[in-house]
Amino acid sequence: MDTQHTNVRTYARSRNDGKIRPSRRAGTATRCGGVTHDNARHTTRFTVIGNHLAQHAELSLLAIGLAVHIQSLPSGAAIGIRSIAARFPEGTTRIAAGLRELEVHGYLRRTRERTEDGHIVTRTVSCNQPGRTGAMEDEPATTDDEPCPMDDWTTAANDEPHLTDDPMPPAQPKSRTQPTPPARPTQPTSPAQPNQPAQPQRPAQPQRPARQENKPPRRALPAVPQPSYPYPDLLQTALGVLSGLRRTDPRLLISATDAEHLVPGVAAWLERDLTPEAVHRALTADLPRDPLRRPAALLAHRLDARLPPLPPFRPEKPTPTHPLQNCDTCDRAHRAPEPGACGSCRS
Repeated sequence: MDTQHTNVRTYARSRNDGKIRPSRRAGTATRCGGVTHDNARHTTRFTVIGNHLAQHAELSLLAIGLAVHIQSLPSGAAIGIRSIAARFPEGTTRIAAGLRELEVHGYLRRTRERTEDGHIVTRTVSCNQPGRTGAMEDEPATTDDEPCPMDDWTTAANDEPHLTDDPMPPAQPKSRTQPTPPARPTQPTSPAQPNQPAQPQRPAQPQRPARQENKPPRRALPAVPQPSYPYPDLLQTALGVLSGLRRTDPRLLISATDAEHLVPGVAAWLERDLTPEAVHRALTADLPRDPLRRPAALLAHRLDARLPPLPPFRPEKPTPTHPLQNCDTCDRAHRAPEPGACGSCRS
């Protein structure tokens, strides 16, 4: 038994030298695809955002980012289009479209009110949960301090209260939900201070109807194609095409807000070597005979569904450059493929 046999094969040693090590497959079995969160609990400078906003199925990524940025701002901060455009690299057109999306889905509300001194101010309210009515009277009213026409992004027709041009009393505030009772003379509970004169009683104003909160918000228009280079002349031509549709069919009269949404789609058609007359015919041909409930939605669908393909690329042919030749008659230099007389001498 103690004799060593040299012809016997040696046993193969283990690769781990007898040490127990975890298998490589054991680690890969627990792996899975997708994102892995490395979260830390915030104690200061944080904002609570609901998943109904962060994972909204209809809002664009730009609109979700705008809503998160607006909800993180303190009360009274400026959220005009030019103010946000100065903070972020996006342009005013994209920011205006994102703000309109937030208004349509109820994350922003804008109302106009008359102050005590008779001026009209715009109150902007950011809603972290659409459909909930909070204490709006405690929010500060902000005015549009930017002279930009796109800052007048309008709210949905169901959410915007009807404003009249009748003169309003400067000392009597108004309520949007509760009717104002008629003024009655009451006995003062405390003596009037000498530096504050007593205000005379004013007649009661006609009551406004309470705003209906149960109406569904206005649906957003379908997306339209975007141009590659939206330069101002192209957008102005596209706006002219939309403005001329009502001359062919009066039912195609659209608002300025809907026209601003449709202008990039028309500009994308014009980039494909189409004339404004051809785009006009494509949008007005074969219209249904029934009344159009939302003409802007019909136009947005046609701009997206009937978008023509891009024209083929045709490189410009280089102009051949002939060598210099001396004219056999006048001895002047001219360019020609072969020696001979110049054009003046031949004529």
